[in-house]
Amino acid sequence: MSQFQVRTDLALETREKFEEDHVEIKGVRVEEECREESEIKITTMVIETENGAKAMGKPKGTYITLEAANLDSQDEDYHREVSVELARLIRRLLPEEKHILSVLVAGLGNREVTPDALGPRVVDNMMITRHVLKEFGKYAFGEEEVNAVSGIVPGVMAQTGMESQEIIRGVVEETKPDVMIAIDALAARSTRRLSRTIQITDTGINPGSGVGNHRHGLSEETVGVPVIAIGVPTVVDAATIVNDTMHTLIQAMEENSHLQTLSTGLNALNEMEKYELIRELLSPQLNTMFVTPKDIDESVKRLSFTISEGLNIAFA
Repeated sequence: MSQFQVRTDLALETREKFEEDHVEIKGVRVEEECREESEIKITTMVIETENGAKAMGKPKGTYITLEAANLDSQDEDYHREVSVELARLIRRLLPEEKHILSVLVAGLGNREVTPDALGPRVVDNMMITRHVLKEFGKYAFGEEEVNAVSGIVPGVMAQTGMESQEIIRGVVEETKPDVMIAIDALAARSTRRLSRTIQITDTGINPGSGVGNHRHGLSEETVGVPVIAIGVPTVVDAATIVNDTMHTLIQAMEENSHLQTLSTGLNALNEMEKYELIRELLSPQLNTMFVTPKDIDESVKRLSFTISEGLNIAFA
């Protein structure tokens, strides 16, 4: 029944699921920061041990989640605040041994599918400097120190016939960057986090994992350089919608005296029994369906500018 489990790429949501079940995870350290004036919440989760990694189902490393309640708004000043905060968080994960870096930004995803076009659009908006530095040197920018930024959009296997990892590994071997930044769209467990949450991690990424397409991972072990992954959830699967609806329905029944008997029956179901019910509701037509907001085109456009601006600030 694993294919019907609520799928999420966000480490924060995985931890929240353990909290809901009142399960303590050892080997996982969590810190929270809140910016009340801008309604930005930053959660840093560090998986320190192998046991913690096994429990979470994620590699050891640092996972930073930036939640911005108004990230889906058109307020340019607010998006600028998020970009500045994002730049600060990215710098925290950069290699400390080098002051001037060579950076490869990889925009993962399918440009032709709007919810999956975040990565390519971020690269489109990046300030690319490597070619100018090679041709004219750092003085072309009027600065003493300039990071060499290059970008690539490897596409998806259906377009190229090649794994993203194969393409990127070849580029890394040729250009020898100090660090790689991978941008991709994610899947969330909660609909309220769609287009409002940014996850940054130093553990790399598995392209396509959010929708069940398990491609070869991008990490320091597979491509040869440190990989910082930045992702934004743009889709949820049908199981999430059903699960959220069932939870809301049970709450509504508990508040209605005529329906309390029914709610008691549903509440008596354990998680596995609820998922069995979800499977019966979804199967066979809806169990592979993913849902995205109707204004996702505008959201992806705004988010691509916000993330690219954060990267430009981080490497300025």
